[in-house]
Amino acid sequence: MAVKTINTEMLRKMFLAGAANLEAKKEFINELNVFPVPDGDTGTNMTLTIMSAAKEVQALENPDMVSMAKAISSGSLRGARGNSGVILSQLLRGFTKEIREHKEIDTVILARACDRATATAYKAVMKPKEGTILTVAKGISQKAAELAETTDDLEVFLPEVIKYAEQVLAETPDLLPVLKEAGVVDSGGQGLLEVIRGAYDAFLGKEIDYAAIESGSGTKMVKPDQQAETDIKFGYCTEFIIMTDKSFADKDETELKAYLESIGDSIVCVADDDIVKIHVHTNDPGLAIQKALTYGQLSRIKIDNMREEHQEKLIRDAEKIAAQQIQAAEIKKKKEPRKSVGFIAVSIGEGMNEIFRELGIDYIIEGGQTMNPSTDDMLTAIDEVNADHIFILPNNKNIILAANQAQSLTKDKDIIVIPTRTVPQGITAVISYMPEADVDANLEAMQEAVKNVKTGQVTYAVRDTKIDDKVIHEGDIMGIGDQGILSVGQSVEETAKDMLSQLVDEDSELISLYYGQDIKEEDAANFAQTVEELYPDIDVDVHMGGQPIYYYILSVE
Repeated sequence: MAVKTINTEMLRKMFLAGAANLEAKKEFINELNVFPVPDGDTGTNMTLTIMSAAKEVQALENPDMVSMAKAISSGSLRGARGNSGVILSQLLRGFTKEIREHKEIDTVILARACDRATATAYKAVMKPKEGTILTVAKGISQKAAELAETTDDLEVFLPEVIKYAEQVLAETPDLLPVLKEAGVVDSGGQGLLEVIRGAYDAFLGKEIDYAAIESGSGTKMVKPDQQAETDIKFGYCTEFIIMTDKSFADKDETELKAYLESIGDSIVCVADDDIVKIHVHTNDPGLAIQKALTYGQLSRIKIDNMREEHQEKLIRDAEKIAAQQIQAAEIKKKKEPRKSVGFIAVSIGEGMNEIFRELGIDYIIEGGQTMNPSTDDMLTAIDEVNADHIFILPNNKNIILAANQAQSLTKDKDIIVIPTRTVPQGITAVISYMPEADVDANLEAMQEAVKNVKTGQVTYAVRDTKIDDKVIHEGDIMGIGDQGILSVGQSVEETAKDMLSQLVDEDSELISLYYGQDIKEEDAANFAQTVEELYPDIDVDVHMGGQPIYYYILSVE
């Protein structure tokens, strides 16, 4: 018998199942990021975004379609993190605008909702790029519209839409050369596909593991990376590559997966010719390794203690929360009258934070590369700054959309987002502010100043890949410029020097070096002296940035 409608209760189950499936696949999605940097976090950003909405959906008692739609839209908008999270929130916003007026959803309404979701997301992105999550969303809406004309049976409609979405996702490397070169599909598109796959599982009546969405009273949410240590069932994240001695057939893959499932979870087993990539969470990595050795030689073995990492993260999170509370308390303590102009900056690292404080920034949002702040974080900061006009400096290209979203949600203050893509650009923007000028003049001056800043960042690669015609191996040092990877090497200083040679030109007047938490002050001073000798006609400044992951962040103006 055909199923022709989805009621509120079924939609609730489908949405929560989609969120749970995205959470389960987030690490796999993270690994699809093109740049092999330690902070590739599309899966994490999308998961935290949808989990914010799932929290509100869980809290509903006997919801109708209107309250369900509002919870999904509001929760995802406020919880949106990173570009992928913001786009996902806009897809959900458009989708829920269409369904909220209906008690039940049929194929025609579903097709219209998908179309509105796509249109809303495209509108939110200033320069939409094909080969991304937007392309997958567009494919879904086009196929839904086509099927709605021929069938009213959701059991036919849904699997066909998913099948076509998989096809569109597989074609994303043909639309974005950088994906093809890196050998991956679009990570945001993969995340969207996992959401609808999970939703379809719930539609079919499959048993869903809602471990990441703790029910309790219906109001408590446990973010995936904030679970208590006791909730970490398998303590070691184990990864390696098998170079097979003989053909690795389908039955071999099935056998190996079954064994890994018997000793752990979060299993990824991907075979390609004579190479097999393995990822498993287990309490005994040795068992996984011993089994793998029966198929061939092992390479790229990596074992991380997740419980230890979790404890370190708890400490970092506690320090971050304490700093934010102190900052908020100081602002409230001042009780100064409302001023004309205020500033919010996103920053990471105590040295960077101190520079912004000295420049007069009113509120610093801890975030940036390793954890993109959410729209709600932005709204909290806006609420704390008592000013008529507030400039926001995102200082990361993956945070600009969240800042814009906070701007659109703020009605009682004039929010101006300066689209700074790096911390050095943010510093230059603040320095360029003219107190005697009006807001419009300052907006123009700050944007113009940012154009003159070229930024480079030095970090390490977390996997093998090829990008920008550069062959990169796990552990290599990379120099990343504003438009891509400029330099690859084995030495932090040599890689930074090579990158600098590509950034400096005859008009350059200032080089600023910000050294990270893994660089000693003495080593940074010596490196700055080397740079001064290489460029005697250019001023060189060196500052303690204290940022994680990036050995140096440098700028040329």
